Amino acid sequence: MMKVAVVGAGLIGQAWAIVFARGGCEVGLWDGDPQASARALRLIAELAELLQDKGLLDDAAGAMARIRRETALEQALADAAYVQENLPERLEVKQEIFARMDALAAPGTVLASSSSSIAASRFTDELAGRARCLVAHPVNPPYLVPVVELCGAPWTSPQALDDAQRLMAGIGQKPVRVRREIEGFILNRLQGALLREAFRLVEGGYVDAEDLDATVKDGLGLRWSFMGPFETIDLNAPAGIRDYCRRYGGLFESIAREQTDTGPWSEALIDTLEAQRRRLLPADGLEARRLWRDARLMELALHKRRTARDA
Repeated sequence: MMKVAVVGAGLIGQAWAIVFARGGCEVGLWDGDPQASARALRLIAELAELLQDKGLLDDAAGAMARIRRETALEQALADAAYVQENLPERLEVKQEIFARMDALAAPGTVLASSSSSIAASRFTDELAGRARCLVAHPVNPPYLVPVVELCGAPWTSPQALDDAQRLMAGIGQKPVRVRREIEGFILNRLQGALLREAFRLVEGGYVDAEDLDATVKDGLGLRWSFMGPFETIDLNAPAGIRDYCRRYGGLFESIAREQTDTGPWSEALIDTLEAQRRRLLPADGLEARRLWRDARLMELALHKRRTARDA
């Protein structure tokens, strides 16, 4: 049974501990704050029970038995084949922890960061073991949303990336290989493109926040929950993707000419969206709605698991 070290016991670290333990790995959980790691174990246990109640975890007690709280980083890294780092998104923090891990971990151990914006090349360039370092960027929470983006630095070895991909696939995640470093990786860039156009459409008075959200959740999002954009358009023209491009390429080229603004979102626009969203959901209802969201994600994850054989 493979041992994995989870470094950092915040929300992402807790989620990763569940993912690895659910997948059958032994997990060494460490945080620089002993109280944080102790608190994390309690929260992980509660989460494991919830996932078991929802049918997304077969044996909560067995999963928890595979998670061990370590009091020293050296203990967490001992015998670990893979490390998932989850410390704050600050360059100096990444540089410091990766220097420590590179000095302590066995030579064959893969060192991965959950960074969502900092490329691996920025915090591994001076390390002796930089070839085994990469980013493994999850979607939050990874125990419900399985995609994880794997992106190495220019010097990351193919073996390290292959090992990370094999592990992620083996524990039920959906690894995506990012072939070259790019700011925001893939998911955030796609999300950012949609958000920028959504903001622009509201700012231009074409639609309000509620109807924009309806367009995605009751339109595009229904297909996107089980197909990506390329498969979507491949199926939306009689002869496939080339036929689609011939039919609609001119339309999207014309639209793209209007999508050239790169300025920041204005305060006035943010005020408008804040007012529209708070009319739909008062601020004191945000936490309850987040719990509702997570419950829906659990139902969707279970449905997709049941139907995966038909994909």
